[in-house]
Amino acid sequence: MPRTLFPAASPETRARLEQDPALKLFNDYDWASNPLGPIPEWPESLKGAVRLMMAASIPMAMFVGPQAILLYNNAYAAFAGQRHPGIFGLPCRQAWPEIADLMDTILAIGQRGGVEVLHDLEMELNRHGQPESTWVDMHVSPVLGNDGNTLGTLVTVHETTERFLARAALARSEERLSLALAGSSLVGTWDWNLHDNVITADDQFAEMFGIEPLYAGLGVPLRRYFAAIHPDDLPGVKAEIERAIAAVDEFRCECRVRNRDGSLRWIVASGLPRRDGEGRVHRFPGVAIDVTEQHRVASALAESQLRFKTLADVMPQIVWTATPDGVYDYYNARWEELTGVADAAPDDAQWANLYHPEDRERVEAAWRHSLRTGETFQIEYRLRHRSGEYRWVLGRALAVRDETGRIMRWIGTCTDIHQSRQAAAERELVTQELSHRIKNLFAVLTGIISLSARSRPEVRSFAEELRQRVHALGEAHDFVRLSGQGVAPGLRQGSLHALVERLLRPYEQDGAARLVFEGEDVAIDDGAATPLALLFHELGTNAAKYGAFSTPQGQVTLTGRVEGEHYHLVWKERGGPGVAENPALNGFGSRVITLSIEGQLRGRLRRQWDADGLRVDIELPLAALRRSARLREEPVGA
Repeated sequence: MPRTLFPAASPETRARLEQDPALKLFNDYDWASNPLGPIPEWPESLKGAVRLMMAASIPMAMFVGPQAILLYNNAYAAFAGQRHPGIFGLPCRQAWPEIADLMDTILAIGQRGGVEVLHDLEMELNRHGQPESTWVDMHVSPVLGNDGNTLGTLVTVHETTERFLARAALARSEERLSLALAGSSLVGTWDWNLHDNVITADDQFAEMFGIEPLYAGLGVPLRRYFAAIHPDDLPGVKAEIERAIAAVDEFRCECRVRNRDGSLRWIVASGLPRRDGEGRVHRFPGVAIDVTEQHRVASALAESQLRFKTLADVMPQIVWTATPDGVYDYYNARWEELTGVADAAPDDAQWANLYHPEDRERVEAAWRHSLRTGETFQIEYRLRHRSGEYRWVLGRALAVRDETGRIMRWIGTCTDIHQSRQAAAERELVTQELSHRIKNLFAVLTGIISLSARSRPEVRSFAEELRQRVHALGEAHDFVRLSGQGVAPGLRQGSLHALVERLLRPYEQDGAARLVFEGEDVAIDDGAATPLALLFHELGTNAAKYGAFSTPQGQVTLTGRVEGEHYHLVWKERGGPGVAENPALNGFGSRVITLSIEGQLRGRLRRQWDADGLRVDIELPLAALRRSARLREEPVGA
């Protein structure tokens, strides 16, 4: 009793056919011990469907009989991975227990004689020793007997995992752009009768070529299908057909076809010529898969990559990208221009050789920290120029994350700041020289005041006050100079609390808290430091003469708060002598305070003498405190 699907094939043909591993497995299988029984007892329609399946170059499987015995072709064997060949001839639920529910759904479709295309099914399959996520398209159709009853269910499997990976790659290139990709699907099957030159096809294949399904089932001349193929692709399709027939070899081509609505679709067609008993090719069955969306994704990805590369190459900075674990995989044209290293992405060792030896450990530690935490990478360091000298650059990188927050890629830049660093160093040198000269002027001015007071005893008191004010200006100058050390050019700034603490330090006694800060601090620049120094010098001097600092138990509380675009400050004295009113409220010092706050800082000041001591309410525009920076920023120490 023959044990083959091709009992009439010649020995040569049989030998050639059995080079197909799946077909050889089928012929060697002990069907007598299987619920399906010996092959000769199978209905011819079933054997024909199995032959068609075995000849296909795409993964196809069939579930036959009440037990849904699993049969499949060689392409499906590759899809099954390590489960092949152990699952061949088993009931499908036993073969794939992890997707038993899906198997029931597929069998139900086939049993009711339905035809369905299931798109982008996600499954957890154990094909290579461990569960893995797999995406597939499935075309489900019944295998009918002569009586019209269902003998089995035919399933064509097209794995779309790579398409999903392509979609993810596109999303990375577009940074926040995500495309909905419906995947490619099986569109139909055909059977070409070479003797009559007529193709019979199912509805899906006919629709793809713009042919009425009713006529396609009865048979349509080959020329009608050729007419739907794009003229640029038709010569290649014909040449591949001629080659496959001449060699009796697998046919596979990719081309564009025009639908009845005039739109073009990309398809991949695959088939295998069949010989008759005399060895002549008389049939050419096959299947076609719609891959339009794959082409669209690939084209969009290529376009996105081209846009990114073009944009990166016109930027003056070095632009680079790295994988989530920090492996560099792209550099723009500026990279080679600056370093002289070819455009191939260097590894960590090559990178390290480009760092200045004094900066290497610091940069690598910062990069490791960013990789570990996902925080922004930003650091200034020296990079070796192609000339051999080291140039200062600003390195910065941001993590690109998916919708779940997982890092997909790092995108970074290196900006040449060598000239700006040199200019900053030169400005710092000039600033230091100017500062030295200004301090000398303060010293000369103080000396002149002291000499003048000696010859004019009647102005000694005023001269001493004036000398102290000049000293306060000198303290303010020293404060902003120290606060500016290490700060970027144009951002020499400190804190108002720090300035007040420095100016009023002489009034501290034995570690007692004579000055208490409450509320919010605020940043100030050198332009605001001078009038503020005069203000708090006058307040401190008056407190020492008439107020809280004139008694051991006296205390000053300085309370600040930010409201909108203004900073509100309250100077409150407690524990001073019981004076009804400060004698200095209307003197020269008071005019200095008013000039400093209202004239220079465009603020407002209100003084009142409470029962427990002086209270001064001060309102200052934030813009006046920080002319060289933003109007608003986080309070210092927040």
